[in-house]
Amino acid sequence: MKNVLSIQSHVVYGYAGNKAATFPMQLLGIDVWALNTVQFSNHTQYGKWKGMVVPKEQIGEITQGIAEIEALHECDAVLSGYIGAAEQGAEILACVERVKSVNPNAIYFCDPVMGHPDKGCIVAPGVAEFLRDEAMAKADIIAPNLVELRELTGLAVENFEQALEAIKFIRSKGVKRVLVKHLSKVGQNPSKFEMVLANQDGIWHISRPLHEFVAKDPVGVGDLTSGLFLANLLNGKSDLEAFEHTANAVNDVMSVTQQSGKYELQIIKARALIVEPQSQYKAVKIA
Repeated sequence: MKNVLSIQSHVVYGYAGNKAATFPMQLLGIDVWALNTVQFSNHTQYGKWKGMVVPKEQIGEITQGIAEIEALHECDAVLSGYIGAAEQGAEILACVERVKSVNPNAIYFCDPVMGHPDKGCIVAPGVAEFLRDEAMAKADIIAPNLVELRELTGLAVENFEQALEAIKFIRSKGVKRVLVKHLSKVGQNPSKFEMVLANQDGIWHISRPLHEFVAKDPVGVGDLTSGLFLANLLNGKSDLEAFEHTANAVNDVMSVTQQSGKYELQIIKARALIVEPQSQYKAVKIA
């Protein structure tokens, strides 16, 4: 069994951060060690919430605790997501370095959570700069959406060709895999939900239906996407197989959520589809 130390937000009600990533990874047979950067009543897109940012020292202390019971070497990957304060960044990278020191084969998957194409940057001051200037250089895999692709590269990304150039820029920094979670309106077909995967062998593109919601789009889709892609890789799937399974499983979760008329992702209701998606969309190699 593979193990992931997942350092993300936690919401008591609903699905975002670790709540959106942990159970799906467990469904795929991955043991998840959830370490929370914040504990909130609900995700912030409600416009109001209660809770707190976890003190930065907790990240190192909990990692130390795992090391002291001689279990840290069992960690196969560190997944970082929503960061509650910029000061947590250095603690996360120290954690990554410590894990890799006892397991050189461990992966660092950085989900550079900053914002949404329609909402802009929504993180605390200094977080975007940390992700761009420090985390990206340490990541084996990074998974930006459109806003995050622009923030990470400083490039204008207004069309599909510019998106590909931004992806190549990130790859040039030493990142082994770039998974673009959502191209928004700069994809090849604005009426579709489009994703891109780039690695040393090329660039692949996949599109699936863009589900329309009456009020607001669900939050946590990117967290679900990153968790599933990492879990698939740890299970031995090829990059392409992991990419396609992730896109299809997320599509099925979105379909169930839309049919339910809910704002929160219906991850529990769609649990069987996460393991065996009904959707069968295929990726196309474009470079």
